[in-house]
Amino acid sequence: MIFSKHSNAFRWAIIIASFSIVSLILWKTYEFFQHFKEEERAKMEIWSFAQTELINSDTDTNLDLILKILNSNSSTPVLEINSDGTIGNHLNIKDNNLNHPNRISKLIEQFKNENSPIDVVFDGKLHSTIYYGNAPLLNKLKYYPMALLLIVVLFGAVIFFFYSSNKNATQNKLWSGMAKETAHQIGTPLSSLIGWTEILKTENVEPDYIAEIEKDVERLKTITERFSKIGSLPTLEVTDIIKETIDSYDYLKARSSDLITFEMITPKGEIPVRLNKQLYSWTIENLVKNAIDAMKGRGKITIEVSQLESHVKVCVSDTGKGILRKDFSKIFEPGFTTKKRGWGLGLSLTKRIIEDFHNGKIKVLHSEINKGTTIQISLQSTI
Repeated sequence: MIFSKHSNAFRWAIIIASFSIVSLILWKTYEFFQHFKEEERAKMEIWSFAQTELINSDTDTNLDLILKILNSNSSTPVLEINSDGTIGNHLNIKDNNLNHPNRISKLIEQFKNENSPIDVVFDGKLHSTIYYGNAPLLNKLKYYPMALLLIVVLFGAVIFFFYSSNKNATQNKLWSGMAKETAHQIGTPLSSLIGWTEILKTENVEPDYIAEIEKDVERLKTITERFSKIGSLPTLEVTDIIKETIDSYDYLKARSSDLITFEMITPKGEIPVRLNKQLYSWTIENLVKNAIDAMKGRGKITIEVSQLESHVKVCVSDTGKGILRKDFSKIFEPGFTTKKRGWGLGLSLTKRIIEDFHNGKIKVLHSEINKGTTIQISLQSTI
C-alpha cells in the first residue's frame, strides 16, 4: 500500500475517527441500557401496583386484568419479602436459591445492587418489599460494550501488525538490497587485488607477505559471500564444526592484539553439523569481536566446543565487563548496544544466523558484572 507524504496525518485522522465512532456507539449503547432499565422499572412498579390491588380486592372485584399483569412477567427475576421476613411471591428464580437463608441474602444484595427495591404499602403499613434483578437480555446488553471494545482492540492489533510487518518487510528488503550492492561493489577491487597478488608472486617479494595478503583476499571473498547471502535462504552442508571453528579462531587470533589471550578447547575427532561455512564463521567472528570490545582490548577469550548426545555446544567466554541479567535477551535485539559507537546489529544478526538459518539456539549462558560472559550456541549434529 502506497501512502502520500501526508500518510501520517491520514492515519491519525482514521484513528481519531474510529475512536469517535466507537465512543459514540458505546455512549448510545449506555443510553439504550439506561432506557431499558427505566422501562423495566416502570413495568415493576405496575407489577407492584397490581400486587397491591390484589391485596385490596374483595369478592366483587374483577381480577382478570390484575392477574394478567402479575403473570405477564416472564423474564425479570422477582423476589417478594413480606414484612415479617417470610418469602412471598417469586418469579424467574431457581428454587434451589431459595432453600438456604445465605443464598436468599446474597440474592437480595444482588438485586439491590442492580435495582432499587419497591415497597408494597397496604392501609399505610408496609406489607412487603419487592426485589428484582436485571432481565437476561439486559445483562447481555451490559456486556455488549466490552465485547465491542474487545473487537475494536483486536481490529487495531491486526492493523498494527499489518503496518509493523509491512514496515519490517520494507526495511529487510532495503537492508538486503544494500548488502547485495555492497557485495557487488567489493567484488571489483577484490578482483583487482587477486590480479595484483599474482603479479607480486613474479617479483622478489617475501613469500610470507604474499601468503598473508592471500589470506586477507580470501577473507574478503568470504565477506562478499556473506553479504550476498543476506535476504536469501543459505545452503547448508554437512561440515565438521570443529574444523570450521578452529579456522575462524586461527584467523581472528592472528589479527588480534597481543594483549588478548586466546584458548581453544575441542574434543578429539570430528562433529558433523549442517552448516553454512560463511555464515557460521561470521557468527564466531561477531561473538569474538563483541568479547574483545567487552574486555576493552585486554583479557582472555575461550572458545569451547563440546557434544552432548545429538547436540553440539559452542561456548565463547570472555573476561569482560559482563551483562546485566535483565539484558540477557535484549542484547540479541536489533539496535541494542552498550557501546557509544555501534549499530547494535552484530548479535541480532548472529541470532538470526543460528536460529533462523541453522535451526539452533543462542543464549547468554552465564555472566557476572566485571568478571565476564559466556554465550552458548546450540546446534543439532548429524550423528
